[in-house]
Parts: sequence; C-alpha cells; structure tokens
Amino acid sequence: MRELLKLRKYVIRYKFHFLFGVLALVTIDLLQLVIPRILKWAVDGLATGTADLSDLGFYFLIIVLIAIGIAIGRFFWRYLIIGSSRRIERSLRTDFYEHLLTLDFAYYDQQKTGDLMAHAVNDINAVRMALGFGFIILVDVFILGIASLCMMLSISPRLTLYALIPFPVIAIVSTRFGRVIHHLFEKVQEAFAVLTERVRENLSGMKVIKVFVQEEGEIHKFERLSRGYIKKNLNLVRAWGMFFPIIISLASLGQVIVLWLGGKYVILGQISIGSFVAFIAYLQILVWPMIAIGWAINLFQRGAASQGRLNRIFEKRSSIVSGNKVVERLKGAIEFKNVAFTYYGKNMPALENINLSISPKEFIGVTGPIASGKTCFINLILRLYEPQKGKILVDGQDIKDLTIESLRKNIAYVPQDTFLFSETIKHNIIFGMKDVNQAEIEHIAHVAQIYDEIMQLPNKFDTRIGERGVTLSGGQKQRIALARALLLKRPILILDDAVSSVDAETELRILESIRHELKNRTSIVISHRAFVLKDATRIIVFDNGKVVQQGTHNELLRKTGIYRDIFRIQQIEMKLEST
Repeated sequence: MRELLKLRKYVIRYKFHFLFGVLALVTIDLLQLVIPRILKWAVDGLATGTADLSDLGFYFLIIVLIAIGIAIGRFFWRYLIIGSSRRIERSLRTDFYEHLLTLDFAYYDQQKTGDLMAHAVNDINAVRMALGFGFIILVDVFILGIASLCMMLSISPRLTLYALIPFPVIAIVSTRFGRVIHHLFEKVQEAFAVLTERVRENLSGMKVIKVFVQEEGEIHKFERLSRGYIKKNLNLVRAWGMFFPIIISLASLGQVIVLWLGGKYVILGQISIGSFVAFIAYLQILVWPMIAIGWAINLFQRGAASQGRLNRIFEKRSSIVSGNKVVERLKGAIEFKNVAFTYYGKNMPALENINLSISPKEFIGVTGPIASGKTCFINLILRLYEPQKGKILVDGQDIKDLTIESLRKNIAYVPQDTFLFSETIKHNIIFGMKDVNQAEIEHIAHVAQIYDEIMQLPNKFDTRIGERGVTLSGGQKQRIALARALLLKRPILILDDAVSSVDAETELRILESIRHELKNRTSIVISHRAFVLKDATRIIVFDNGKVVQQGTHNELLRKTGIYRDIFRIQQIEMKLEST
C-alpha cells in the first residue's frame, strides 16, 4: 500500500471535498444505526402491550425521516468523494501525460506504446477506484463496524463475543487473499498492455498486413494474446469469486450462533424480544463491513499495483537536463568538438570523434550510406539524445547551458518520418503558430511545391487529411511538413531526407524553390541523392559514424571516395530511368 502514499498531494488538494464527504458518510452511517433501536422499542412495546397506534405511527414517521436523511447524505458523499476521485483521476492523467513529454527519446526507444496506453487508461482507472469506492468502503467499515459492535455490546456483551468468533478467521483470509489478488491483478495489467500494443501495431501496419495477406496469421496471434489476457482475468475472478463466498459463509456462521444462543436467552428471559431483534439487525449491519473489507482490500490492492506501475514511470528522469540560459534568436553557428554517441543497448557507436564547424547561414549538405550516422548527427543538435563524449556549441555556447525550449525554438526541423495530425491541411501547416494569415500560408505552400495539389482537393486548405495524413501520398505529406517548417522562419533549418518520397526531378525543383529560404538561415539538408546537394556551400559525407569527406560538390568529385562513387552510381540510375 506504500505506493498509494504518492497520491497524498492530490488528496490534500481536494481535502475539503473529502472532509465534507466523510462527514456526510458518517452521518448516514449513524442514522442507519438508529433504525434497529427504534425497532427494539416498537417490538418491546408490542410484546408488552404498552404500544398503541400513535406510537407505531411515530416510529414509522421517524424511520421515514431517517430514510430521507440517508438519501440526501448519500447524494452528498457520492458527489463529494466520488467526484473528488474523478478530479484526482483527471489530475493524475494530466500529470502522467506531462511527465511523458519530459522524457527523452532514449526512454521511448525501450518502451512499447501499448504499455504506456495501458498505464494511461487501466492503471489510472484502478487508482481512481481505490480513492473513490475503496476510500468510502474503508470509512464505512470503520464507522459501521465499530458503532454496530458498540450497540451489540450494549445489548449483550456475552452474545457479542459469540458473534465475533468468525472474525479472526475473516481477518486472516482477507490478508491472504489480498496478496494473491495484488499479484494476479499485476499480471492482468501486464497482459492488457501486451494486448493493447498488438492492436496498436496492427492498426498502424494495416496496409502491410493486407498486402502480405497476413490477416489470418495476425488474427491467430491476437487470439492467442486475447486468450492469455482472459486466462489471467479468470485467475483473478476465481480468486475474487472464492473470497466472497468464504467471507459470507464465515459471517453467516456468526448469525447462526446468535440465532441459536440469542433465542435461548430470549426464552430464559435474559434479553427482551426487541433487544434480540435489534441485536440481529446490528449483526446484519456488521456483516456488510465484514464483506466490504474484502472488496476494499481488492480495490486498494489493485490501486496499489497500478500506482506502483505509474510510480516507476514517474521516477524516470530524462538524461537530458535543460540549461538555464535563454536565447531569443541564434545566429546559427554550430560546432561539434570530439563528439561521440552510442545508442542504448548497442555496441557500435553511431557517431565517433566528430569535429565539425558550421558557419551562420551556411548551406550544408549531408549524405552517406544507410545507417552511417546522418540522422544521429541531427538528433544531437536538437538534443533529442545526449552525446557520451565531447560537446556541441551553437553561437559559441554549449547547448547544455541553454534551455531546451529556447534551443529548439531556434530550429525548424523536418524529420525523415513525417508526422501529420488528423486535422486540416491548414492546421498542419500553421501548427504551433498564431496570427498567420492565409496569404502567408498560400505563399509557403507555393514554395514547398504543394499548392497546386492542395487546390485540387475538395475543401482545399480546409481538407481534413485523416489519421497521420492517410488520405495523402508520401510526397504530399512530406511537402506539407516542409511548408510547416519553412513558415516558422527560424535561424536554423534542418531537412532530414525531407522530400525523399518524391522523384529526383521534383526534389531538385523543391530545393530550387526554397533556395531563397536557405540563404537566410543556417541550413542542413540530408539527402541520399548526392546530386541534389551539388549547390551546397559544403557537403559532409558520413560513413560508419565518422566524417570521411567534406568539401564542395566539385572538390569531392575530383577525389577518390564514397561521394564520387555514390554520385556516379546515381547518374547511371537516372540515365537508365530516362530511357
């Protein structure tokens, strides 16, 4: 249960809601305890012949008024306590989401999306149930249990002791089952995470599944995971299903004892019939706390298991720590000094001993074989990852000294894997910007060579493009992402194979169109097509995580090396395509 202590800051935030909710709950619990006492008076009055119709009417009226009071109190404790648990759920989910945004890419490289979705939905819901109904049951058990016990003692201490014989066994059973339920619930949550990840992965890769005709195979895999999930749930249900009958049976044993001995005491005249009826009523009230204890344990065990999983994520900290220095606008000078980086779990370095200097407003082309370190080079500039060795400077300042926000606000970036939101084209182009007029949007669409294709769509710039831009081609998505980056007008522009989905001729035309934009900022353009970079101020060639060549297009063609080989091979490919 220690895991739930992490939630005290949320509980304190809504302390008055819980306080008044508990007061309402205690009030109706005490009102419930008055009814057996009234029944005692009524039955004793009838048994002795001292009660008349007016007395019975009075007792009836009191019970009705108590029932109305209980109904009103029940509304208030539900509104205050359950409502607060819902508010805590909202706050916890928001904080969880905000925390995920603080974590670095290295964390997400090791995590499955399905796991995180399970945390955000199932785990937080389990915590909410513990703080809502679990808390209510706990208070109910304490108040009703102690108060009804006191009432029973006031009627017959000896009979009460006999009625409590099953209680130690109930306590032992509840504790043992609580541990089992905790363990089984963790297994259920883990299985749910795996199932969620499989669904997410299949939905994202639906085209691949259909093209390779793997529907049946994926159905079998999903069915196997689903069976596993159901099996773990059934294990939990079996434990929970055994728990309740055992508790009820033990509680019923106490009632049997009371009926036998209590009836004997009435016959012997040791207690009145009214007292016996009231004692039975109080014992029935006491049965609910005995049963509810198991439910409360289940809810708290589930909540603790889920909060433990959440705590493990909340305890994660980004390895990338933001600096304190805020920069409004950089000039765009970038320098790498003996930089080396290795991805988590890899033996080979992605970058090794990189020393580079890029001047403000310089147009840098980057190329090289696949997995040579080009994208990693960009990721380090953006501080998506942290180098294990060396330092990176912008305008002569170590990027570790700058706030991450101010650094990234000076960089416009188009990644290789383009992401568009399921919104309109206009929304995707102006993402993160305010006060952008239509003329600016249309101009930048012209520059990105996407304007004509947008105008052919049904609603033009207001066309909704579906999830991840599913209604667009790969080239169209990349050019919309390019327009989004160009509209930002930031001093550093990075294009990571940003238009690789279009043909070579279109890519050349796009670069020609944005040439004016490149002149006004430091531009780093990665392309696997070497001839696209021929107008760059300088071309940097990566291979096996190292800079193996750099120079202008003509300089590199005069030297024996990777660049000249790549360029000549691509020239031959273009000639073959044109014939």
